[in-house]
Amino acid sequence: MRKNIKLTAGIAATAALALGLTACGTSSDPSSSKDAAGAADKPLVVAASPTPHAEILKFVKDNLAAKAGLKLEVKEFTDYVLPNTATETGQVDANFFQHKPYLDDFNKKNGTHIVPVADVHLEPLGLYSKSLKSVKDIKAGQTIAVPNDTTNEGRALHLLADNGLITLKSGVGTDAKVSDITDKKGLEFKELEAATVPRALNDVDAAVINGNYAIEAKLSPLKDALVLEKAQGNPYANILTVKAGNEKDARVQKLVKLLHSPEVKKFIEDTYKGAVIPAFDAK
Repeated sequence: MRKNIKLTAGIAATAALALGLTACGTSSDPSSSKDAAGAADKPLVVAASPTPHAEILKFVKDNLAAKAGLKLEVKEFTDYVLPNTATETGQVDANFFQHKPYLDDFNKKNGTHIVPVADVHLEPLGLYSKSLKSVKDIKAGQTIAVPNDTTNEGRALHLLADNGLITLKSGVGTDAKVSDITDKKGLEFKELEAATVPRALNDVDAAVINGNYAIEAKLSPLKDALVLEKAQGNPYANILTVKAGNEKDARVQKLVKLLHSPEVKKFIEDTYKGAVIPAFDAK
């Protein structure tokens, strides 16, 4: 899940209500040999956010699962709590809606035992400008708008640091703040709510904008961003997760293989046009 990944039918925000939850017959006991082997005759039930997560899973279900011998059932949620609690209790076998920083925080606060099994995609932050054509055009004295929430601000600052625009305190993690900048290189920063950053583009020299909000503002991440987050190895890649102990479930491993297929890579690239990018090497 993302505090930053709220894509809907056209890559827009969704409301926080669960659309449904039906218990499957899988035991929640991770020591169960039946679970570990993965009951091949039962569907793998995966909780997912509608867009793009459930859309990607439905592509797998409709085009790839049968040939791989996988029965896949997708349950859509717009809530960011129930998919994890349902996975913890065994009501679903896996979920696909979040990135690892959110998962780590959720496990810590709720005492759950959800673990990642595969990176799938990233909804990238990008640096945009109405007046500048290249990141090299950004000079001392100019102003950059960044999201002000913990997750997105940290991502934004690391994007700027990775592209040589600022220097961050050594060892600072994903929760980096403006106060963690050790060298601003003469730049000024305007901290705004993530959803409002695109509207500030006319008032600042550049802005770091979430992929979904960029799309809403009629910006193309692939064409308009001066720089974009890289997908592979990115801690904010959206992940397929299971309860600890179920990582080797044969059905889960089949799904991982399908999610990392060239067909899924092409589906993501063709469907989302850079607002969602694969976070894996297709095999």
